[in-house]
Amino acid sequence: MNDRYEPNIIEPKWQQQWEADRLYRRDDESTAQKWYFLTMLPYPSGDLHAGHWYPMTPSDAGARYKRMNGYNVWLPIGFDAFGLPAENAAIKHGVHPHKWTLANIERMRGQLRKMGTMFDWEHEAISCLPGYYQWTEWFFRKFYDMGLAYREQAPVDFCPTCNTTLAREQVWGEDRHCERCGTPVEIRDLAQWKFRITNYADELLDMLDEIDWPERVKTMQRNWIGRSEGVEFEMKIQGQEDLSFRVFTTRPDTTFGMSFAVLAPEHELVEQITTVEQQEIVRDYVDATKRKSELVRQTDAGEKSGVFTGAYAINPVNDQPVPIWIADYVLMGYGTGAIMGVPAHDERDFAFARKYGIPTPIVIVAEEIYGANDDSVWDQQAGWNLAVAYTLKEGGVMVNSGQFDGSPWPQSFDDTAVWLAAHAAGERKVNYRIRDWLISRQRMWGSPIPIIYCPDCGTVPVPYEDLPVLLPEDAEFRPTGESPLKFHEGFRYVKCPQCGSDAERETDTMDTFLCSSWYPYAYLSPYWKEGETLSPDDVPWEKEKGDIWMPVDQYTGGIEHATMHLLYVRFFTKAMRDAGLVDFDEPMLRLFNQGMILGEDGLKMSKSKGNVANPDDYVGKYGADTVRAFLMFIGPWDQGGPWNPRGIEGVHRFLQRVWALVVDEPDSTDDVPTAKQIADLRRATHQTIFKVTEDYENFKFNTMIAALMGFSNTLIEAKKTAVYGTEAWDEAISALLQMMAPAMPHISEELWARSGGRYSVHTQSWPVGDPELAKEDVVEIAIQINGKVRDRIEIAADADKATIEAAAMANDRVQKWLDGQTVRKVIVVPGRMVNIVAN
Repeated sequence: MNDRYEPNIIEPKWQQQWEADRLYRRDDESTAQKWYFLTMLPYPSGDLHAGHWYPMTPSDAGARYKRMNGYNVWLPIGFDAFGLPAENAAIKHGVHPHKWTLANIERMRGQLRKMGTMFDWEHEAISCLPGYYQWTEWFFRKFYDMGLAYREQAPVDFCPTCNTTLAREQVWGEDRHCERCGTPVEIRDLAQWKFRITNYADELLDMLDEIDWPERVKTMQRNWIGRSEGVEFEMKIQGQEDLSFRVFTTRPDTTFGMSFAVLAPEHELVEQITTVEQQEIVRDYVDATKRKSELVRQTDAGEKSGVFTGAYAINPVNDQPVPIWIADYVLMGYGTGAIMGVPAHDERDFAFARKYGIPTPIVIVAEEIYGANDDSVWDQQAGWNLAVAYTLKEGGVMVNSGQFDGSPWPQSFDDTAVWLAAHAAGERKVNYRIRDWLISRQRMWGSPIPIIYCPDCGTVPVPYEDLPVLLPEDAEFRPTGESPLKFHEGFRYVKCPQCGSDAERETDTMDTFLCSSWYPYAYLSPYWKEGETLSPDDVPWEKEKGDIWMPVDQYTGGIEHATMHLLYVRFFTKAMRDAGLVDFDEPMLRLFNQGMILGEDGLKMSKSKGNVANPDDYVGKYGADTVRAFLMFIGPWDQGGPWNPRGIEGVHRFLQRVWALVVDEPDSTDDVPTAKQIADLRRATHQTIFKVTEDYENFKFNTMIAALMGFSNTLIEAKKTAVYGTEAWDEAISALLQMMAPAMPHISEELWARSGGRYSVHTQSWPVGDPELAKEDVVEIAIQINGKVRDRIEIAADADKATIEAAAMANDRVQKWLDGQTVRKVIVVPGRMVNIVAN
């Protein structure tokens, strides 16, 4: 038997053994409590780098730990395989996205297997295969039937030179130009498909309290959904009373302070109300806005800009005319596409009014100011009010507001809401920041949208029995990036399924987030009913499997998905519930967000930056266990850290020491171990079990590795004594290997087998710590005199206060320091310190 640690030999050996024994395949018959552990599926970009390993290997360790604790654990894997990079590769290399993607998947499979994970490969699911996307299309059709899918005009980034829409990552620079040809990008409106995620806004908010997710993610989703209660009312155009627009406000009590109104540049009234004198400047501003993305328009950074239309609206509470401006920070997709400007009580409005010299009337003041008779008080307090009254509610009182003067919050809200309802077609309303999910993509490499447009029947959904709509295998990609589906006659031109007339198929495909919104269910029965005729009464997986395994018990992935994937997957499950497919509300009960592994330069790992660490190189040199342990040791998992190739050496030496600890024979000794030696070893063993168990439970892998390193050092010293070979020694080695097993599975399996353990270490029960054995016999206590440490003593851990005080007072150094002083007080904190107060 080879006595050297050679991971390049033992790791493939055990990977093959585990695969042959189907050690990690899902067990649907087990009576143990199920634990569906899931980490976000990767995109098949070609090669794994350390950034891919970082979420996966600790997740694997967490899943293995749960299994050793008696849970029936399932950890599946798959690939989120649609997307723009495959199309770019098709254009660049002249290869079909399907071929490019599957070649990448094959390469990544081999790399993922080298990790030594417990992924269940028998339930792999790949989103670009027809057996998968037939169900993505089925979900679209189901949502269409439920009234959740609809089509309307929506803005897209468009390159006029390439004559195609662009994805966000294809728009470069602050001047927003096309990455391919450099042409300035325009915003154009196209008819596109959306899902009514807003129907579930309240549920998505309220049910955040029912799931064990990071508070940061919950906050991001709450802010993204942006529920606000207020009043919507009508404002008429001065001199054109047949024209009006509506505004929404959460502060109707500030309406008397309105000194201007703002419309979105794309608002339908802009062209109608703009005066002749202002037409050119307004038109230029509207054109400039079309070149800006909504993201840029929404940002709070930078100075706000706008243009006066020349028209005025009537403030309904005081019949005063207010100028109507257009500004790009107002969006048609939010609220009504119009806002009232109240500069004294809104920070953004204040900055806008100050820039353009618009009046700033104060209509809310603090209660302590209200009622002052001297007008100078108002002048003196004006600056204070502007500084603090932007959002003043509690303690705020209405002023300069006619009949409502003196009305305090929240009565002021109710009073003005009632008045606006009676006089300005006002109504209480709840608004949301979230907008419906735009799912159309002007791309080929995505799941087809199963819709046909007939000149006689209109919009016709593809019948369930005709699904899936297959992507063509002979698509030709143009250098401009235009979707080949528009030019593929066999795909585009079809017969209407209702009347048989010539018709056209929808050439947009679906957002790839649709594929990942139901993939936890796809793993249950990959490619379920492939080749069979589908119906509206189907379930996209084996129902009994879903009843066993769903919902997901533990999910891991990056926080960058908080307001997209992590929101969409929740929406999808609620829609599934309403369709009768599931009987629960949330797809993932627990979520953990790992941090990000960085390059040596401190930046996010990226091929374009040239700072990628290839784990294959390090696996070849050190082995997968070393790479796994190093990634866990690099820092707190929820924070991440920079890749440091020098640090990996230290982790490798740790594994070599553990190898030698178990395999190498010690120098012989005839000594008999003392009771203290046995007790000390067992204490270290059980203290480590408690520490490592707590760390695994809380995903604190870095301190878990540190605890194992410390324990191994203790064992190295113990091996030099007569305690070697005793039951206490065997217990310690078994516990060490079992605690290492989730994080470093190969070396643990090999050493477990060499130690005579029953196969496999990964099916053993997790070691249980004994509090009595872990308890310290003696503790070190600091002795302070007047707050300064003068000595330390060791004393029985269970000593009472009187015993501790007596031992402290009898200490020789303490006696020396107290010579000539009078002890006034002795403070004893058992297990920690004694403080003697003397003068």
